Amino acid sequence: MAKVKYGVIGLGWFGEKHCEALSGIPNVELYALCTRTKPRLKALAKEFGVKKTFTDYHEMLKDPELQAVSVVTMWDQHAAPTLAALKAGKHVFLEKPMASNMADCRKIVSATKAAKGFFMVGHICRFNPRYAAAKREIEEGKIGRIISCYARRNIPAFVGATVLGKIGPIIGDGVHDTDLILWYTGAKVVQAYAQSLNVRGFKYPDIGWTMYRLDSGATAVLENCWMLPDTTAFQIDERMEILGTEGSIHIHEVHPNFSVCSKDGWKSVDTTYWPELHGLRAGALREELAYFATCVENNVKPSVISPEESMAAVEACLAAEKSAATGKIVKL
Repeated sequence: MAKVKYGVIGLGWFGEKHCEALSGIPNVELYALCTRTKPRLKALAKEFGVKKTFTDYHEMLKDPELQAVSVVTMWDQHAAPTLAALKAGKHVFLEKPMASNMADCRKIVSATKAAKGFFMVGHICRFNPRYAAAKREIEEGKIGRIISCYARRNIPAFVGATVLGKIGPIIGDGVHDTDLILWYTGAKVVQAYAQSLNVRGFKYPDIGWTMYRLDSGATAVLENCWMLPDTTAFQIDERMEILGTEGSIHIHEVHPNFSVCSKDGWKSVDTTYWPELHGLRAGALREELAYFATCVENNVKPSVISPEESMAAVEACLAAEKSAATGKIVKL
């Protein structure tokens, strides 16, 4: 069976997770790796048996055999490699959020329209079975018209400390639930109001709360706290409640669907997003990458999420961040 020759640009913690997931997908060959950090590049190339290594993605993209790439750089460095890969005719899987500003988002969306390759942003929650099941129930009219949404996506302080110098909680995690709300409602955000709190003095605040008004009339509230106690038994406190005119949907992810009590106390490990299963990286990350690779293999345009939908989630979150910074309602 011919395999999709796949490369990864950006080899931080999540770039490595991409490598782990891709290396276990039957129709994918992890073909090339790229990072500016040479020791990291050498170590991961050895771990995954990859012979093609690059410190410059421009050189990587010249390879005619390379078909698809994951762009897993930091969010404020998404645009340049994505635009270069699309121009080179490669299929591009871009990690969320699409970009750090609307100008870059618009450039990317515009480039996808002229590109030969497929493009998809990795909104992993759309591949979480629970959120996907909620979408089916909503489409079937089980809860009527959505009028209210609440979501929380909180993480322990030690995890937040590793990223708060690079990105804040409203866009860093709130983009997940913003996208889900827009996906479920088919509506647009017309105004955002948010409050944030910087407790530990990092570049970005530790806590963000957001309220959206949608053009459907519905309201949505998002809670993103990146400083749960370090003794928290799980890495993500993730919940969502969707209220409709005829019913409701409740999603309670991570804790307590699987818990282990040892001499060190209770722990609830990830069983959804990137768990290890029989020696392979599985879960929603693998599912979305396998979906994208299969689209490439079969020459079928990805349809689970469009570039415009991903851009809309970024626009709403950036409006919320502006509101938190100014204390004013921001209209879109």
